[in-house]
Amino acid sequence: MPYLEAWDLQRSLAGAVSQGAVPDTVILLEHPPVVTLGRRTDEQELHIPDGADVELVETDRGGKSTFHGPGQLVAYPILDLKRHGRDVKQYVRNLEEALIRTIAPFGLAGERIDGLTGVWLTRPPRKIASIGVHVSRWVTTHGYALNVDLDPAPFTDWITACGLEDAMFTTVAREAGREVSVDEVRPHAAAALAEVLELELEELPADAGAGLWPQPTHAGLSA
Repeated sequence: MPYLEAWDLQRSLAGAVSQGAVPDTVILLEHPPVVTLGRRTDEQELHIPDGADVELVETDRGGKSTFHGPGQLVAYPILDLKRHGRDVKQYVRNLEEALIRTIAPFGLAGERIDGLTGVWLTRPPRKIASIGVHVSRWVTTHGYALNVDLDPAPFTDWITACGLEDAMFTTVAREAGREVSVDEVRPHAAAALAEVLELELEELPADAGAGLWPQPTHAGLSA
């Protein structure tokens, strides 16, 4: 799904979640190539070559610049934090924990690094997932991006991703030593988010619209 289309969907859902019209909802998807700029992005982070086939979008999420593209699983939880502790820092830690549990079935031991957001593999440090969130009236938008199987070169060749000089980026497939698809990872991601955030997920049909939302006791899952 194109980034701006997904952002519009998030904002629409956030308004509905805020009003209690729909339950908490999790969107899982992939984007065409796009560099997104968080509120703390410095122009010096950007060195996208002329003619690069990539969209550039300024966003309202926290953090700096990052790259999204096919082969990366993006999760956008639209949650009312009034039901989840009213603690934004804990929410980010919960997303990190969900990512750690998502990659564990692939034999990967994700870790946190003090002072840095996201999930890493260490010795040496290699970033496998990024997190950037926005919270308005306790309702969350944006979320995380997990590198499943894509060329990580844009993170260093096109931008100084997350503002980290000389950082290494990796993928689930590279670390597992085999082909891994987003479709293979998605069920693990959904299960981990449900467990960590204490959600009961009910998958929505691809053409979900008015009248097709799950019951308010559940959290929706849209892929």
